[in-house]
Amino acid sequence: MLETLLPILIFAALGLAVIGAWRRIRLWRQGRPAEVDLLRGLVAMPRRYLVDLHHVVGRDKVMSNTHVATAGGFVAAAVLMILVHGLGLGSPEVLGGLLGWLLLAASAVMFVGSLLVAKRRLNPPARLSRGPWMRLPKSLMAFSLSVFLITLTTVGVLPQDAGSWVLALILAAVLVWGLGEMVFGMTWGGPMKHAFAGALHLAFHRRAERFGGGRSTGLKALDLDDPDAKLGVETPSDFTWNQLLGFDACVQCGRCEAVCPAFAAGQPLNPKKLIQDMVVGLAGGSDAGYAGSPYPGKPVGEHFGSPHGPIVAREGKALVDDETLWSCTTCRACVEECPMMIEHVDAIVDMRRFLTLEHGNTPNKGAEVLDNLIATDNPGGFDPGSRLHWAADLNLPLMADVKQADVLLWLGDGAFDMRNQRTLRSLVKILRAAEVDFAVLGVEERDSGDVARRLGDEATFQSLARRNIATLAKYRFQRIVTCDPHSFHVLGNEYGELGGQYEVLHHSTFIAELYDAGRLAFAPWKGGSVTYHDPCYLGRYNGEYEAPRNVLKALGIEVKEMERSGFRSRCCGGGGGAPITDIPGERRIPDMRMNDVRETGAELVAVGCPQCTAMLEGVVDASAEVRDIAELVADALVANTQMEKPAAGAPPRSADKTTAEEVS
Repeated sequence: MLETLLPILIFAALGLAVIGAWRRIRLWRQGRPAEVDLLRGLVAMPRRYLVDLHHVVGRDKVMSNTHVATAGGFVAAAVLMILVHGLGLGSPEVLGGLLGWLLLAASAVMFVGSLLVAKRRLNPPARLSRGPWMRLPKSLMAFSLSVFLITLTTVGVLPQDAGSWVLALILAAVLVWGLGEMVFGMTWGGPMKHAFAGALHLAFHRRAERFGGGRSTGLKALDLDDPDAKLGVETPSDFTWNQLLGFDACVQCGRCEAVCPAFAAGQPLNPKKLIQDMVVGLAGGSDAGYAGSPYPGKPVGEHFGSPHGPIVAREGKALVDDETLWSCTTCRACVEECPMMIEHVDAIVDMRRFLTLEHGNTPNKGAEVLDNLIATDNPGGFDPGSRLHWAADLNLPLMADVKQADVLLWLGDGAFDMRNQRTLRSLVKILRAAEVDFAVLGVEERDSGDVARRLGDEATFQSLARRNIATLAKYRFQRIVTCDPHSFHVLGNEYGELGGQYEVLHHSTFIAELYDAGRLAFAPWKGGSVTYHDPCYLGRYNGEYEAPRNVLKALGIEVKEMERSGFRSRCCGGGGGAPITDIPGERRIPDMRMNDVRETGAELVAVGCPQCTAMLEGVVDASAEVRDIAELVADALVANTQMEKPAAGAPPRSADKTTAEEVS
């Protein structure tokens, strides 16, 4: 009986899966076109799955082993099941029954994996979605166990007529259950949908540069010259088709939720829920079926959407409330943790672009900041001519005068902030101590455009970027150095698409180079215990974790690492325009970060970003002093290190003989 039923069941399931796949593909193709090399992507997909994806999954060794056993066992079992039971190639006469024995092994491995999945689901972490996902362990067991038992008769371990027709029907029913979830469910919906969508998502990823050890974090430019192009994303169908495919690949594991600073602060954002809302919009319907953590303060079941309906409604309910999008700090922790390598931040900024460019709907101080950028080239609305007032006594060389230098020092808009001016003065002191040939743009420097772009104002960003690029084109320099990771990221990773290709270094990287070259010498550290806070735009965005720590080590400091450090560092809350849009939550993100500092017992937290300095110093009753790495280095320079060198053509000044310890 089974010999007759099995081929029918297997090929019926495969036929339905093909129909479901076509239906799913049609949903994705509602999105806008995307430039994708389909053939190259398909060829690269196995490596991307086995190497790049598992590099992320492997951070949790238990789940990595579970995934290898379950997913690997299923893929092998499914292929061998078709050969053995669908095409009848499992008998001892074919390769000595080898295929049958391999199927037994694959289904056994899958069964072990399903037991591990079941164990995890006994008391699942809060970040895991429940609902249909709770039935997954049972479906995995049903598929693997039924295939294993049926195959025992094929390889001759049990006689072909073992048991009754009742037992055969029971086994067939259990197999139908397993086939329904594992094969049919992959394309029609359910927990296994992520397997089908995920494989194709890896093949047709919108950031193929991320694979093979690469890094791709710069936002993609809008074509503002196309009069027919919609500015940003209004409806789910405005996303590119491979973005929609990526949303459908979500496994609802909640890793993004667990690291999101906005979610932890009780702001109305959960990156997992956001991606699932996009899936709801893709097919149409309501979020009532969502079985995970909601947006804090927002119940499930009150939001609705469709492929061509608005994601954010100006009146009434839609898929997402606008404050959900404005809660994001663009820290990229969700993207870094996602085992399916989904690009949450790209999606959020795409939706912000529509709200800002099409409706001018930027909350709180957003509109004021954007107006300031347009009028004065800086977000604070300061007189552009005052950019160098803080350095009136430093006699800084200007590019307009010297025309060329080894290093262009990019000041950033911290030049208008009294606190960050201390960091800039320290950096100038270091550069002169190392006898670096540097110059600044002075009043010719404009805002890099980072905050405009993150707030969705692509037009203002591109205007600022193109004018900065035109200014930089007038001069000759080898590298740009800045103490602002946001400017560092934009200049190095996002100006290139607009024609500005530069080598840009964060000041901690440059200081480390100077020290390694023997151009700096430090007095022994005599301060207290120190921890280090990784800026998101230096670490997760650009992979620079070691240089700041190497500088601190050179100072004689042994860093007391926070539990969340490196690529898992908690955001300070200062990125993505979050301090400007200022969406309320249950607690403040910088307060949570300073609690992380407090847990280390450190007396001082070293930082490498003016935004981080401002956010952490704004914490009431902070347990640690906040100082930039440049300040620590400047204080430690040996006594005979000169703070200032005369500018080109300038007469010597008495200040040139002042020691570093005498100059603050």
